[in-house]
Amino acid sequence: MALPALPETCATEPAAATAPARLWLRLGHAVYIGPGMALGPHSTAVASLGVGLDGPFRVRAAGVPDVTARSFLFRARVTHHILDTDGRRLFCFFDPTSSRMTRCLGGMSRDIGGFSADQRNEAALIDLGNSPDPDIDRVLDLASVPVPTIGDPRIAAVAAQIRADPTQQQRAAEKAMAAGLSTSYFLRTFAEQTGTSFRRYVQWARMLRVAKAFTEGHDLTRAATDAGFASPSHLSDTFRAMFGMTPTAFTALGAELHIDD
Repeated sequence: MALPALPETCATEPAAATAPARLWLRLGHAVYIGPGMALGPHSTAVASLGVGLDGPFRVRAAGVPDVTARSFLFRARVTHHILDTDGRRLFCFFDPTSSRMTRCLGGMSRDIGGFSADQRNEAALIDLGNSPDPDIDRVLDLASVPVPTIGDPRIAAVAAQIRADPTQQQRAAEKAMAAGLSTSYFLRTFAEQTGTSFRRYVQWARMLRVAKAFTEGHDLTRAATDAGFASPSHLSDTFRAMFGMTPTAFTALGAELHIDD
């Protein structure tokens, strides 16, 4: 559904308002399709594959000359700056667990000083990104971002408890003990089967709770509190760490938010 616009904006071109942004939010990954945004140099806590839907874009990152590409893999916690704000973009955000990052790297065909560009399914991703009703599962598959399957019923039970009430204090040692597992084994297996760390899984679950509350008409302050964030600023910091912008900057685009938990 479309979200109400808030005062803050990170788009500098008035034309951006004519190309509404869409964000598909799930546990462990998200897909953004919308206008390019004037974001300064920043890093995110999750990785993302960026695709220029209308043409190539330039990326500036430390240690390499500016890169011009139609698709680029942004590594987690590495500062970068997209120099071009014109045109629409597709971003697949995902937690950089070893299996996901390895598979995503395997889909890139150009290396530039440790950065990767030119995704092998770039043309198909552009077609999907320009579709009025894109198949997000297909997008993730083509982007080499596998959707995890939880096979261990003990891990599945813990994940279900977190999703049911992410507001509670979530302690890995307590969850491991209740499942009859050592903490180290629990954390390793949880990450392998959910595609993200235990701590990050809780963050994603809380983010989904915020998104649901907000689409139901609650303001960000109440939504943040109801989801277990310590404060609206805590929510804002977490959202920015994941996606490189604040929640108010995103909603100012007149965005559509699609939730799948």
